[in-house]
Amino acid sequence: MAIQFIFNPYKLRTRSILPYIPTNKIFATSHSPPQPAPAPTKRRRELSLLVVSTLFSGLALSSSNKSWSKPTISDFIELPNSGGVKALDLRFGDGDENPTNGDKVAIHYYGRLAAKQGWRFDSTYDHKDGNGEPVPFEFVLGSGKVISGIESAVRSMKVGGIRRVVIPPSQGYQNASQEPIPPNFFDRQRLFTTIFNPTRMANGEGSTLGMLVFDIELVSLRHQ
Repeated sequence: MAIQFIFNPYKLRTRSILPYIPTNKIFATSHSPPQPAPAPTKRRRELSLLVVSTLFSGLALSSSNKSWSKPTISDFIELPNSGGVKALDLRFGDGDENPTNGDKVAIHYYGRLAAKQGWRFDSTYDHKDGNGEPVPFEFVLGSGKVISGIESAVRSMKVGGIRRVVIPPSQGYQNASQEPIPPNFFDRQRLFTTIFNPTRMANGEGSTLGMLVFDIELVSLRHQ
């Protein structure tokens, strides 16, 4: 059976200037006589790897703001001393300095899980205060409470900047207590049961299960 993969982008609803994020849907069509199906675990691993690759390429080619030049896959750079975190600056900040350990930073973000075809598991724009305004996520840089990939991304940003980062599993969630944690119980359950699925990890899918894609806007920083 030959498998044809069709990229089908759609737009996520956003409130801020963050760009639309394409994701992928997979369809299979037959062009040859039926063949014996591959083992389920092998087939699932191959599809997972393909989704990650296609998602990465699709993210690199999208932007809804006409003032930005169209990025390509080569525009992603690996951040120094980040453990493999790749970043694409969508807007450079106009702040005077970069955050350092001990600073309290506030960010807005969209978090997506590559293993679920770019499923958005959390967004600060869904977290509202009493007036219905989105509440940024705050944390102390270097505290170790936040996943390493986000800390690595924020360190070289300036206030007002927007950055898209692809975070490998080693720099993502290592346990279910690391922040940011989706406030919705069902989103948390789906996220962590996917990332920490022992059966799929044993089948060799550990390199894709925990891969994350975040759009991050640095809203403010304050020296402690």
